[in-house]
Amino acid sequence: MNSTGDTEPEEISKPSRSDRILALTVCSAAIGGTFQYGYNISIINAPSSYIQGFINGTYMERRGTSLDIPQVTIVWTLIVSAFPMGGLLGALLAGPMAVHFGRKNSLLLNNSFLFVGAVLVLTCRVAKSFEMIILARFLVGMNSGVSMNIQPMYFGESAPKHLRGAVAFSSAVFTAFGIFLGQVVGLTELLGTESLWPYLLASNTLPGLMQLLALPWFPESPRYLLIDRGDMEACVRALGRLRGGEAPVLEMEEMLQEQQQQQQLTALNSGCAASPKTPWSLFKDHDLRSQLRTVMAASSAMMLCGNDSFYFYASYIFLEAGIPLEKIQYATIGTGASELTASILSNLLIERVGRRYLLVGGYSLMSGWTVVFTVALTLQSHRVAGLPYLSMACVFAYIVSFGLGPAGVTGILPAEIFDQAARPAAYMVAGSLMWISLFLVGMLFPFIVSSLGNFCFLPFLAVCLVSAVFLGFTLPETKGKTLAEITAEFDRKNKTKKERPERQVNEPNVDHMDHIDMLE
Repeated sequence: MNSTGDTEPEEISKPSRSDRILALTVCSAAIGGTFQYGYNISIINAPSSYIQGFINGTYMERRGTSLDIPQVTIVWTLIVSAFPMGGLLGALLAGPMAVHFGRKNSLLLNNSFLFVGAVLVLTCRVAKSFEMIILARFLVGMNSGVSMNIQPMYFGESAPKHLRGAVAFSSAVFTAFGIFLGQVVGLTELLGTESLWPYLLASNTLPGLMQLLALPWFPESPRYLLIDRGDMEACVRALGRLRGGEAPVLEMEEMLQEQQQQQQLTALNSGCAASPKTPWSLFKDHDLRSQLRTVMAASSAMMLCGNDSFYFYASYIFLEAGIPLEKIQYATIGTGASELTASILSNLLIERVGRRYLLVGGYSLMSGWTVVFTVALTLQSHRVAGLPYLSMACVFAYIVSFGLGPAGVTGILPAEIFDQAARPAAYMVAGSLMWISLFLVGMLFPFIVSSLGNFCFLPFLAVCLVSAVFLGFTLPETKGKTLAEITAEFDRKNKTKKERPERQVNEPNVDHMDHIDMLE
């Protein structure tokens, strides 16, 4: 390998091997990562009536009297709310875990929450304790909170620049696949029965076991090994494995330049070696304020846009459309299939269309479908023929629009617009806002429905419109760009000029590159 940076022939000569290793790494990480988020969101819907019956029966055995419907609803709400609350704690743990244990090891350790939760669920009937279900869902939420932050970080740091968006977007594909598979497994013909619902809730351990068996065979994030741990030899080996041969010179140069700039920036500010940022230091950093605002807005909008509420509303819409009650579970699977199809399509488009257009376009389409859906609901209450089917079409169209852009692009942003020192803290902030927003929507949506009726989706319309406008003005296109180029775009868009260290990002580090040649 020469020092000119001309690695294109090498990359082209071994595309099949590198693509295979990268694809297997993605599958091994995602099957126990964001897949679990989607899977655990959907499997709780099918056994809801059975779990509520278990709550009431357990209480009667303890106290000799049954709970009334509002009391059962409160306990059920605690079970549902435990998931996002656990996710919030998991998002806060993700940053320190990613720094101290590494990206890959954090994903492996994260499975411990699942296994403890599965034991609690499988033994709750023997112990006659519905409180164990609340704790189990909290632990499952912690697992999802950690994986939703660390997995996109791992992917963004391991993928080559020209595939960075597609690889990172695969997190959304696996989330949608998890939702779809959870809906299928929850059918009454499979595990969605009164006798089998504990096994349904504990079935999330199977993907976790698959990850524990597969992921250890694949390398750690090269950027983490070099910039966080300072282990160049391990970085070169990991990058070579991910690329199916030797570590590409240009990619190593970019990582070394980022490492050196991190050291210089930190030395200028504090006189000590480079260290990861905390969320508080990230908020105080004026140079990163525009990036942080953009990520905070995108992360909050992803959950506040009401996509999950459309899932919840789908059963009512299908019932109004005349679908028999016993067939609604099959129609509901179509919502998961719609998001899965859209996420796969978006994965193919992201490196052609770009992140900004998919994100802004997705929210714009969602705004339009919300208007049509509100009109259809309003006229549907007047028994206008055919409108239930228009409402059904709007449910699918809204979910498809969400899957095309916001579902996947949002998770990519922190990995692309923040450097190695700020990235874990950025994911902590973004993940926390996502889980807080999910909790708020889950808690407030029933009250919104009762107070606004057919106009209950208008608050989501406002969120989608504001998000499309704000992100359209503040977010530059990041497709195929280095961190230095993306940072310059943010400076230009926000009309700011930042002080850089004397050694610029695009200045090659000759001494380090000589060391790379020696390692090879």
